[in-house]
Amino acid sequence: MSGVGEVIKALDDFGRFQHCLVALLTLNSISHPFHIFGQLFMVAEEPHYCRTTWFSAIGSNLTEEERLNLTLPRKSDGSLEECSMFTPVERDLDAIVQYGLNATETCREGWVYPSKREPSLVTQFDLVCDRKDLNSISQSIFILGNLAGALVFSALSDRFGRRPVTLLAMLIQGIAGVAITFVPNFIVHVALRFIVGISISGVLISGMALGAEWVGTAYRPLPLIINHVGFSVGQMVLAGLAYAIRDWRKLQIVGSAPVLALFFYVWVLPESPRWLVTKGRIEEAKKLFQKAAAVNKRSIPPKTLDQLKPEKEAKSRSILDLARHSHLRKVTFLISTVWFANSLAYYGLSLNVGSFGLNIYLTQLIFGAVEIPGRSCTFFVMRCLGRKKCQSFFLLLGGAVCLLIPVIPKDLPVVITVLAVIGKFTISGSFTTSYVYTTELFPTVIRQVGIAVCQTVARVAAVSSPLARLLEKYHPSIPLLIFGGTAIGAGILTFFLPETQGKELPDYMDDVIGNQKPSKTDTRVLENGHLKPNEDNVISIQIKTTRF
Repeated sequence: MSGVGEVIKALDDFGRFQHCLVALLTLNSISHPFHIFGQLFMVAEEPHYCRTTWFSAIGSNLTEEERLNLTLPRKSDGSLEECSMFTPVERDLDAIVQYGLNATETCREGWVYPSKREPSLVTQFDLVCDRKDLNSISQSIFILGNLAGALVFSALSDRFGRRPVTLLAMLIQGIAGVAITFVPNFIVHVALRFIVGISISGVLISGMALGAEWVGTAYRPLPLIINHVGFSVGQMVLAGLAYAIRDWRKLQIVGSAPVLALFFYVWVLPESPRWLVTKGRIEEAKKLFQKAAAVNKRSIPPKTLDQLKPEKEAKSRSILDLARHSHLRKVTFLISTVWFANSLAYYGLSLNVGSFGLNIYLTQLIFGAVEIPGRSCTFFVMRCLGRKKCQSFFLLLGGAVCLLIPVIPKDLPVVITVLAVIGKFTISGSFTTSYVYTTELFPTVIRQVGIAVCQTVARVAAVSSPLARLLEKYHPSIPLLIFGGTAIGAGILTFFLPETQGKELPDYMDDVIGNQKPSKTDTRVLENGHLKPNEDNVISIQIKTTRF
């Protein structure tokens, strides 16, 4: 161990300094739901039909209704076809009126939106008919940005520190988010959304580690839980903003610009002392600890500071280190499965907020509100049950709710929405538990790599979630059966993970590997945490050397 835990105990596990740090990290998290879910409110359904300017010169004296009757086919219910028009012909008006038009084709001159609502992404970039799928593609590309960001920023965070990576990601998020407001076409819009997705992963990964590495063992879940509560508050704010601001450009700038006001973080956001110690920068870590102790009105004994020691040989860690030891391989596989199930169910519910039968703004508000108690209660559940049982409980309950929703008749939208809200409650609680649990399972020297692997798997699930909805054409229950079944399976696998409650946050590889039970080839037994000879006082040890 590096001695960081003892220093944190001396300066206060969760004092005023940590309160301020968590508040800083939470302020930015409020903006994240806007970028993740905001587009749902920018692509509301719009009535539309083909633009037929070719007919204007022929039938300039006709009313609008007469022009539409002559140039657009109608559906069986009498409404206008939205995606087809009669093929233009070189005839005079009398011939067209007498004989009519029969041949049809897709819209060649764009569309008309008769509602005259505030501009949306749909009306701005014609996301209708054969271009309608561009909206889903855009959302998937944003999530792919999250995936890329998890891979890129995790490596940067472990190499250059939590603080600079967090600040860089926030800057990119603010600039790219505001730039989306001024895009000339949808391709640029999608490209900038991809960049925003990358930056949000950077903020989440680095900020999560920064908060957890500054607090004591007993309070370690709090920074993550409070940060996630801020995310839930952001969802509620999004519902209000989207309801009040229907112009997509105005909504975009209102949701993106505030993060640029956090430029003062450059002067107040601290680095992770654990990261500094693992990099051998002991003096910098001591200065940070002394500053934190002064804010907390505590003093750190010099002997305690002298306990800080770096790893004897600093090594670059990579994803390969997770595969070189059986324990880390097992942990990585199991916790990644948990993240996959969480993400699949969470985005499956969240991205279909308008499909439960109630008003989309009200449902979004409820979904955000229910996450606050869902995430907050994890602190108490984890303290009572431990990380492992808490994780499994939320996954099993959330999966059961997802399996129950398809049984409810479609003419009971309130009941369906209530079950969806319960599912959101449990899955959000499971997600928060996963963040805490993952931070404690991996040592500091490779924590960001482990988190990045989990984030990558989660983003794959997030991309898959909308695709699972395509299976509804075979049976409406299939997507929810997939979400629920995956969550239950992950809940069962969770029981094979080690418990981390009450344990010191590991810093080095040996802190994790060395805590495992001795192999069967070691005939000594553990007594009070130390190895002793067996009853026959014969020591038979097989020593295995593992390189990392």
